[in-house]
Amino acid sequence: MLKYEDIPYWILNLEIEDVNFVKRFVTNSGSLKELAREYDITYPTIRARLDRLIEKIDLYEHQEHDIYIDKVKVLALDGKIDLETAKVLISTYRKARDGE
Repeated sequence: MLKYEDIPYWILNLEIEDVNFVKRFVTNSGSLKELAREYDITYPTIRARLDRLIEKIDLYEHQEHDIYIDKVKVLALDGKIDLETAKVLISTYRKARDGE
């Protein structure tokens, strides 16, 4: 049985909708066509969603262990804020944090 402390950090930080997406991906044997059919969206849309999920996982695998920076990056990946705004927020935060 898997213990909580054994669960990778990246999976603990995914939104529930992302975890459900991973589950559906696995139960469909990794078929993006089947997944697109299940979600009733186009193949390019499902591919883009998978690409964003991969970016999130990569972000958490190579994180700075800073909750604020990680949250801003995820907001940008999810399209909730634009990339330039994310960069400004992170840069301003780092300067304030580091006393510059």
